[in-house]
Parts: sequence; structure tokens; C-alpha cells
Amino acid sequence: MSVLTPPPPTSPSAPAPEPAPEPAPRTTAEVRRRTRRTLPSPGRMLAWTVMGGIVLITLLPFYWIVRTALSSNTALTTDPSSPLPVDFSWGGFERVFGLQSTEEALAQGGSGGSLNFWRYLFNSTIVATMVTVCQVMFSAMAAYAFARLRWRGRDKVFGLFLAGLMVPAIFTLLPNFVLIKQLGLIDTLTGIALPTMFMTPFAVFFLRQFFMNLPRELEEAALLDGAGKVRIFFQLLLPTAAAPMMTLGILTYITAWNDYFWPLMVSYSDSSRVLTVALNIFRSQTPQSGTDWAGLMAATLVAALPMLLLFGVFARRIVNSIGFTGIK
Repeated sequence: MSVLTPPPPTSPSAPAPEPAPEPAPRTTAEVRRRTRRTLPSPGRMLAWTVMGGIVLITLLPFYWIVRTALSSNTALTTDPSSPLPVDFSWGGFERVFGLQSTEEALAQGGSGGSLNFWRYLFNSTIVATMVTVCQVMFSAMAAYAFARLRWRGRDKVFGLFLAGLMVPAIFTLLPNFVLIKQLGLIDTLTGIALPTMFMTPFAVFFLRQFFMNLPRELEEAALLDGAGKVRIFFQLLLPTAAAPMMTLGILTYITAWNDYFWPLMVSYSDSSRVLTVALNIFRSQTPQSGTDWAGLMAATLVAALPMLLLFGVFARRIVNSIGFTGIK
């Protein structure tokens, strides 16, 4: 008489068996079907094609600036449609950095005009830094008051403050100019920076969205430990908001660096002239031969290079911070 023995129980800690490998295709139809699965869909290929076209169109002006800056100004008009630099030359950059005399600049087709590049670069750096540091700090204080403090009429005041986004900047130019003139700050770096040194509606709205997303328990725990509102703001919330504040600082710095119309109104000498205004004056210094396009494009490229590097380094941080604050 035979006895049937049950299979031994499996241990719960035993590793799970590995899945069986997928069998190799046996027919030609099966191979084609699997190949079609690995190829992207036509919609995805069309999307990538359109995106690549948009990127090329966006980069084309930058490429044309580089191509013109590396061309000789005298030979530039002989082949204006050439995609490559015409009679390759570093003369445009040498004129920007003051490495050419007036005679050499005229011989290479330059305007012969002077561009005190390092002085204008220093002025742009000072103005952009003043605007960025002050605007980020004051906007953070206002955003904290609108997001975390409770006071009567807070939402109505914030709505009225936010309505400033709909006021065109051209409407505030004349009142700001009269105010700066009465303060005696015309033709000074402080006069250029002052109208935008304090908070702006966008900056306050940007940081308020971040402060509103912070958990209340974090602030309540600090209050139980005896911390006041000021201490909570400087020692608890500001370090937490480092990422969005850095994003706002980068955006503010780029905006202040590229500002043109307001510095043109209030600066009249080299002591307060910034790069954007200086480039226009350099373009207007045209001799009888015409504009020094090679020098002008070289100066434009050098002036834009710091902002391109800044945005390239922090691009991912900017996108992540904007998504975290809920701004779409």
C-alpha cells in the first residue's frame, strides 16, 4: 500500500521565483509587431518635430548675433546672407573691450566711437543688485503679512494691491520721474533703482503663494516655544522659503538688468549710465560709413552673456519653484 506525501510548505521568507523570460519571436509577423511597439507614435514624433522647430527659431537670433560679432564690419555688407562669419575677425570684441585705437577701429569699419564697457557693466551690476536684494526682502515681508498674519481687511487690501498688476508701467513713469527729480536723484544709480527697489505686486503674489502652502503646525509649534512673529519670520519661514526667494531674485535680477526705458530717462552721464542705454548710444555713434554692426553685436553678446549663464545654471530651480508655489 502506497502513501501520498504532501509537498513541503514554502517558507514565507523564501525569495519569490523569478518570472519566466519572454519567449523569442518565432514568426516574421511577431517580429514586426514588436518592432512597431518600440517605435514612437506619429503624434509623439510630430510633437518632437514641432518642438525642435520652435527651439531652432528661438536660437536663430542668438546665432545671428554671434555670426555678426565674429565678422569684419567692412566685409559684412559684401555677403549679408552668408550663414557663416564674413571675413572672420575679433575686431568687434576688441573695440568693445577698448583694445583698439580709434584709427584701428576706423580701418576695420568700426564707428570710432568709445564704449566705456567696464564702467557701464559696473553700473548695471550695482543697479540690478540693489533692486534684487531690496525687492526680494520687502516682498517677503509683505507676503508674510498677507499670508500668515490675521488682520481686518487683509484680503481686500491684498486684492487692491494685486490690481496694480493691471496698471501699465508707462502710466507710472511721469510720477516716478517727478518724485526722483524732487528728491535730487536724477543721474544717479539710486535714482535708477529706487522705483523698483521696493515690493511689486507680482513678487508679493509669488511669495504669498508659497507661504500659504506651509503647514500651520510649523508656526504653532514655534509659538508654543515662545517665539514671536518677527523671530518666526526671520528664523523659521525665511530659511524655508530660500528656493522661491532665489527664483524670485533671479527673475528680478534679469528684469532689472534688461531695463532700458527708465534708465534712459534719468541717466545723462557715464557715472550712471547702464549697459542697455550705452549700447544704444554706441549704435548712434555712426560715421559716414554706417553703423558698426560687428561691434554692436559683440557688445550685445557680452552684455547678455551673464544673464544667459545665470538662467542656464538655475533654469531647473526656477521651474521647480514656480510649480511648487502653484503658479501655472
